[in-house]
Amino acid sequence: MPPQSGRPMAFAVSGPAGDYPGGLPACLEAVLMAADQPQTPADLARVLGCGARTVELALESLREEYEGDPDAGVRPRGFELRETASGWQFASRAVYEPVVSAFVTDGQTARLSQAALEALAIVAYRQPVTRAQVAAIRGVNSDGVIRSLAVRGLVREEGVDPDSRAALLVTSALFLDMMGLDSLDDLPSLAPFLPPVDDVTGEDAV
Repeated sequence: MPPQSGRPMAFAVSGPAGDYPGGLPACLEAVLMAADQPQTPADLARVLGCGARTVELALESLREEYEGDPDAGVRPRGFELRETASGWQFASRAVYEPVVSAFVTDGQTARLSQAALEALAIVAYRQPVTRAQVAAIRGVNSDGVIRSLAVRGLVREEGVDPDSRAALLVTSALFLDMMGLDSLDDLPSLAPFLPPVDDVTGEDAV
């Protein structure tokens, strides 16, 4: 059973995770913070050198820890560890969505950052594309800039990749309007300068 809120469980792990401060829970936090898509307990267990059930128990313990315990004076976190059909991932709590949206859209009329422009160009020319494929092409985790583009209404999710089951990203009608284009066929011929998505798999990029 998971521990009571605010009292994380200790996990004895003989694999690589046991060699780091904080043990398995801390390693799971570090990996999930770096991952750009949900991770299954089996995948995490393979990387961290322990059993899938041990990982699952640690994830459940972390999820409860983040809930906090107001009666004990332990505040809930602004993020949660969410279990989805595809695996586990960190996400902002829905109750804080207005705050997150305000931050992301602050100065929305300003020019996009270089990172956002890079991600937007990749989505525009390689769509449909997964977050992992965008990150692989850019060589850096792109969750933040993709979220910013989504909140601004420039990109959206449409369908899932049949192999990885990760959400596929495409540009929106607003993107075409802001670019002054009638369709994606009117995009300047830039695609040949980007690496083919077939050469970059989402799984290798995590």
